[in-house]
Amino acid sequence: MKKHYKIRVRGKVQGVGFRFSCMEAAYKYNIKGFVRNRSDRSVYIEAEGEEENLNAFREWCAKGPVWARVVEVEQEEGEVQDFNSFEIAH
Repeated sequence: MKKHYKIRVRGKVQGVGFRFSCMEAAYKYNIKGFVRNRSDRSVYIEAEGEEENLNAFREWCAKGPVWARVVEVEQEEGEVQDFNSFEIAH
């Protein structure tokens, strides 16, 4: 069953390749949606896919790429949007 999550990642997550690495992880786990930087220096993600894949993707978000230092992840379930791809939004 497809699910949708809104995820906010805080810490040292901008300027470290987080969005690009997030897109690669989304492709790996067959996740659709988008990722974008926020003005408060956090990263915001909307992600949807099968529950097992989303769980793996959310675990990745809690770690991020090697240069990131994730200190907090907030997530809430949302309404499925039927995204067709995963993109870096601006």
